[in-house]
Amino acid sequence: MMNIVILLAAVLIVAILVTIFRAHTLVQVVRGKEGDPMGTSNKVNGALFMVFLILGTVAFFVYSYTEFDRYTVPVASEHGEVTFKLFWITTAITTAVFIITNAVLFYFAWRYRYKEGQKAHFYSHNNTLEMIWTFIPAVVLTGLVLSGLFAWQDITSKAPANAEVIEIFGYQYAWASRYPGPDGKLGPSDYKLIDSDNRLGVDFSNPNAKDDFIPREIHIPKGEPVLLKIRARDVIHSVYMPHFRLQMNAVPGLPTQFWFIPTKSTADMAAETGNPDFQYELVCNKICGKAHFSMRAIVVVDEKEDYEKWKAEQKSWLSKNPDYLANIEATSPVQVAVEEKVSGEEVNTSL
Repeated sequence: MMNIVILLAAVLIVAILVTIFRAHTLVQVVRGKEGDPMGTSNKVNGALFMVFLILGTVAFFVYSYTEFDRYTVPVASEHGEVTFKLFWITTAITTAVFIITNAVLFYFAWRYRYKEGQKAHFYSHNNTLEMIWTFIPAVVLTGLVLSGLFAWQDITSKAPANAEVIEIFGYQYAWASRYPGPDGKLGPSDYKLIDSDNRLGVDFSNPNAKDDFIPREIHIPKGEPVLLKIRARDVIHSVYMPHFRLQMNAVPGLPTQFWFIPTKSTADMAAETGNPDFQYELVCNKICGKAHFSMRAIVVVDEKEDYEKWKAEQKSWLSKNPDYLANIEATSPVQVAVEEKVSGEEVNTSL
């Protein structure tokens, strides 16, 4: 219904503009200026160009300054500071070029509007000018691309050996996380093992998987490297944590990973934002279906001591599902088709 109203409003606006144009033409005919190709509209249009330029520029800077906190969120990771800095350098350069070029464009439209008897100056080319506006953009863009490339190489490099390994698993329309138990190793998984109980398809017959636990919330330690090993069950999802400037696709059949160091706990961020109910979020940043909007999870960043305490309190998934454990022990071991390597080799990071 709303779309129909908008369409009717657009048609009405066009009809009004056409009517105004026709009325203006009739007025010109009555005044005997039918043969005047421009009339007064040329001056009005030129003036409107300058008015739009000035008001648009002022509105852009006022909105950007006063609403800054609405379209940015505080950074809470080490690499996030790097990417945030690159983002603002790129934004500053491109915005400056955009404003300068459009200011000149609008000024020229007003300054050199049609005037009777005035002829345009023919200017074929200038080699010096062409060299300048080719060389300078090439150097600037090369610098931006290389700085981004080097930053990306650092961000996607191999995770430190002491990184906390957490598996993030996406499916329509929720996230699940899996942690290694006291052995520090995640058990392997296979999509053929997915059922109504074993949503992640973990091979619990493998010794490394027997102590894995699957909590209701995602906890990570502040100031420690965290390696997310990412999988998906059905369609492409995207792991997106805006405060950590972290995003990586979750692709069925193609494990990906991302490691980072959180620098602010949930309590730190609550104090910084002045919001006592602040919570970090993991959301899906790929439109993955009709309930995509609801695909989110809470992420809690703990101080190191609190994280270790929380982790020690968790019970393995098998201890919470004794029937599943009994079924495994009663049958022969499941053949595993995909063997995860906790060290992270052969894992795609290019998505």
